[in-house]
Amino acid sequence: MKKSTKIWICIAGVLLVILGVVCIANPAETLFSTAWLIGLFTLLSGIFEMVFTIDTQRFMPNSGTRMLSAILQIILGFIFLSGKLFLAASLPFIFAAWVMVEGVIIAVRSFDYKSVGFSYWWCIFILGIASVVLGCLGLRNPDVAGRTLSTLIGIGIIANGLAYLVGIAGLNRFEKKVNGVREAIRDAIKEG
Repeated sequence: MKKSTKIWICIAGVLLVILGVVCIANPAETLFSTAWLIGLFTLLSGIFEMVFTIDTQRFMPNSGTRMLSAILQIILGFIFLSGKLFLAASLPFIFAAWVMVEGVIIAVRSFDYKSVGFSYWWCIFILGIASVVLGCLGLRNPDVAGRTLSTLIGIGIIANGLAYLVGIAGLNRFEKKVNGVREAIRDAIKEG
């Protein structure tokens, strides 16, 4: 790999780490800037879940809960994509309510898995209940939920930046090994 390419990847990694730290240090601004992305991803998730529900409703009982989830996600996606600034401020409330509603839907859906013979349906049920509890905690403490959401976004961005930097270190080690093998082959050819 060219040295200039490695330098650009290192710069990108460092910038991502800096951006992650900025996200953690400025939770309100992070929420404002991510509201649009969350809207897009939520809209797409709702569309994909709706398509999945339509395709599987013949053999999955109680597909109404999945359709309800899809419709709620689509509506929530359009709300976030509308670009209203107050949505960023209310993002922790909306996110907590969504996690809570999704938890209820997941808990109810676990019985669908039980009815088709999935032996670990209870894991899905427990995860649904955990989502309900976490959603309730988020509604109770929206400031903490907002800071937590911003912190998680920041940590994710930092992890991406560090992955770039570690990847460059791995590439350097690989190139050294390849060069060592090349030299060994050249030496063997010279001696042979």
